Amino acid sequence: MKNYLSLLTGVAVLFAVSCSDKKETLPTETSTNQTTSGAVLPFPATPMASVTTANMKDAKMKWPDEPQRLPKDAPNVLLVLLDDVGFGISETMGGEIHTPNFDRIAKEGLLYNTFHTTSICSPTRAALLTGRNHTRVSSGTIAERAVAFDGYTGIIPKTAATIPEILKEYGYHTSAFGKWHNTPATETTMMGPKNHWPNAYGFEHFYGFLGGETSQWEPRLTLNYDHIEPPHDEDYHLTEDLAKQALNWIDNSRAFSPDKPFFMYWAPGGVHGPQHVASEWADKYKGKFDEGWDAYRERVFKRQLEMGIIPEGTTLTPRDSTLNGWADIPEDQRAFQIRLMEVFAGFVEHTDTQVGKILDGLEDRGLKENTIVIYIFGDNGSSAEGQNGSISELLAQNNIPNTVEQQIAALEKVGGIDALGSPHTDNMYHAGWAWAGSTPFKGTKLMGSYFGGTRNPMAISWPKGIKHDGAIRTQFHHVIDIAPTLYTILGIPHPEEVHGYKQQKMDGISLAYTFNDATANGQKEEQFFDNNASRAIYKDGWMASTFGPLIPWNTPASVSRIKNWDMDNDVWELYKLDDDFSQAHDLAKENPEKLEALKKDFLALAEDNKDFPIGAGNWLRTHPKDIRKPPYKEWNFSQTTQRMPEFNAPGIGRENNTVTVDLEIGNKANGVLYCVGGAGGGITLYMENGILKYEYNMLLIENYSGQSAQPLAKGKHKLVINTQVKGPAQAGTVNISVDGNKVINVSLNRTVPLAFTATETFDVGVDLGSPVSYDYYKKRPFKFDGIIENVHVKLN
Repeated sequence: MKNYLSLLTGVAVLFAVSCSDKKETLPTETSTNQTTSGAVLPFPATPMASVTTANMKDAKMKWPDEPQRLPKDAPNVLLVLLDDVGFGISETMGGEIHTPNFDRIAKEGLLYNTFHTTSICSPTRAALLTGRNHTRVSSGTIAERAVAFDGYTGIIPKTAATIPEILKEYGYHTSAFGKWHNTPATETTMMGPKNHWPNAYGFEHFYGFLGGETSQWEPRLTLNYDHIEPPHDEDYHLTEDLAKQALNWIDNSRAFSPDKPFFMYWAPGGVHGPQHVASEWADKYKGKFDEGWDAYRERVFKRQLEMGIIPEGTTLTPRDSTLNGWADIPEDQRAFQIRLMEVFAGFVEHTDTQVGKILDGLEDRGLKENTIVIYIFGDNGSSAEGQNGSISELLAQNNIPNTVEQQIAALEKVGGIDALGSPHTDNMYHAGWAWAGSTPFKGTKLMGSYFGGTRNPMAISWPKGIKHDGAIRTQFHHVIDIAPTLYTILGIPHPEEVHGYKQQKMDGISLAYTFNDATANGQKEEQFFDNNASRAIYKDGWMASTFGPLIPWNTPASVSRIKNWDMDNDVWELYKLDDDFSQAHDLAKENPEKLEALKKDFLALAEDNKDFPIGAGNWLRTHPKDIRKPPYKEWNFSQTTQRMPEFNAPGIGRENNTVTVDLEIGNKANGVLYCVGGAGGGITLYMENGILKYEYNMLLIENYSGQSAQPLAKGKHKLVINTQVKGPAQAGTVNISVDGNKVINVSLNRTVPLAFTATETFDVGVDLGSPVSYDYYKKRPFKFDGIIENVHVKLN
């Protein structure tokens, strides 16, 4: 193949036309000797070259030569996407967390400091894989919060073919490892439907988890179309497993098809909550954060200026008045807050280390030279969902008010401060650390209005095609630009039709023009952002933005704001980004006409991108009963019922219900009868030496439990568990009878309105994954040793 960069020049012109105009221009033939234009995929089957006659002695058999649709030395592609890490985290960007492998890619290739995401998980992933804006591909919010508006269903349409869907047709092997988070939560059961799972979007191989998060110690794993269990190994860690699995897949790809390039999407879920890592990684950072987040921010800002990561004249933005400063933290709570940050830092370094294992593996296999590595340091900014510091992060998703005192007290029950990062907690650090991790910006994850939510570092290396020149690329770009960049490099046109579906226009543009010229004028004219009504528009160097009703670091207080919110009353801000890298100087009052024009442009873009109604991502925060759930009111489960995702299971923790269990036991029966959730929160009914026990783990901060006074006798029994809940998040009662006799009564002070977990499950006869009860952790999965004939659940 001739010099790739000369190819880029010609193809980039073609692609810029096809992506910037609604009326797309497609070539009839590309420079890669395609037999068709690629306008319609899959390509037509290659006709047989054999000569067919009635008499076999006259026939000639010849397999056809497969057309060469790619350059003969087409590069491999490794796309790495970290989770919930902000601009000011990595040492590469002036932060204080060791990330030698992100640094390695930046120093071997190119570093971008003006690259953007959507500020939230599922939307960024959908935009990245399709090259379209998140709401255009129906991914305006996370999969678990999907609602019935076109831009928010959580289903990537087939009219927006993904990178692997297209590359596979050109001859690539494709794989995905880690976090998916682009399937509706109600479609993640072992029975499907599975037409929105990774394999259905072009990935020939998937190994990871389908939801938004999972325990790093006991993950809810999926291999292609099947749920699997991780090994019960005390040293197991998901991110380490994902690196190992990735290298195994590369070896298989080379062994079976050595002439085929590969595309790998490696998105480990690190460092999304729960922030799980072994203590030795966290201990590396002991004492480094003792001065708190305000001091961290000052140090990082100074270093960013010195390193040239941010331009001279950049202003360090102030802390929002609703966010606590370090001086506001009582002395007796500081050790807790510091350790949370140490655990997070260790998790970041540990995750980057696993990326390094893959990079080393590529080099050891002689693949480094011709592999494009795109390392996106975060799918959004650092996450403030830990609120004031949390040992159970779903408290924020459920809008459950709580105090740090409650957190610390509950932590003592599972081992104290040393338990942070362990399987016994679902910890996330204080929002102040997230804000510090976004230095020099003022926002965090969940904010589409400020770069703290949307600006993430990105580095690209490709030794064969990109020369490192030491200059930071400052052109404004977005995750939607990755897909067209790859297509440009490979000479692949934007198809008009894929698998019978007419394709949407591409919103992204190629950034290949920046490879050879660090000073090239940016070619991206506009970009729209919206996340939970925190929204913005970038256009020609200007940015107009508005905060929105959701306060990421105080979701309980946000509920009333959302209920009373009217978008017409939002106050908009205006920034001239050429002179204001950090969005520190609001020019709205000086330029009212410019602001009004941009607001109109935003509405036009929002409508075009199916973003209406604005704020739909907040719907379930004020309408929790509208959560997408199964249409059933009654179920019968057997002892083989396992791995039923909580979002698809009966809402036994949040709705009025009656559970009837028919079972047969021997003497001193042991094991779980049924459960839902995990260590971070859930419900379990189990037996221990014949004693019947019930536990409602209220997101770790509270625990409601009861047990029978006497062991159940050997033989058959009918258990009836009646739960009455006054309303979402309100109090309730649980009454349990055995053979008509009441044996347990439990008062619930409050209940979860949405869910205990993101990926834990409902199981009968066993507690798979993270155990709901700390009491039987050492006995997990605590399989029941009796016979469960039936579990009948009815929502009342």
